[in-house]
This record gives sequence, C-alpha cells and structure tokens, in this order.
Amino acid sequence: MSEPLRRDHMTTEEWLAWAEADADTRGLPELKPLLAALAAAQRRLRAADWNQDAPRGSAPPGEAAARPDAPESRP
Repeated sequence: MSEPLRRDHMTTEEWLAWAEADADTRGLPELKPLLAALAAAQRRLRAADWNQDAPRGSAPPGEAAARPDAPESRP
C-alpha cells in the first residue's frame, strides 16, 4: 500500500483523495465509487444529531476530545 499522509489526523476529503490515488496506483478504478460511498457515510455519521450529544472530553487515550466547532479530523 502506498504511504498514507504522515499526520495524526486527516480529514475525510484528504483520506478519500489518498485512497483514490492508491486505488489508481493499484489499477483498481472500480474501488473508487465504494471509497466515495464510504466517505459520504462517514460525513453523514459525523453530522448526525445524536453525535452532538456525545460527551466531550471522553476520548480514548492518545486522541483529542472532539469539539462541536472543531473541523473534522478523522476519516
């Protein structure tokens, strides 16, 4: 697999661009619609109303707690 971005966090858009480029490199263009669907589902889940009620500050060790006004930082 080609090297992912070397950061702790990436946005869904950054991940999708990386994953699509990796699919192209591997000669798997048929994977791109599935990757796009996965990214769209991720965006919908992150935007869901019930997600706003999640307790803040209870992130697993090593992960920053999400803030409602913070930009998306994970795929």
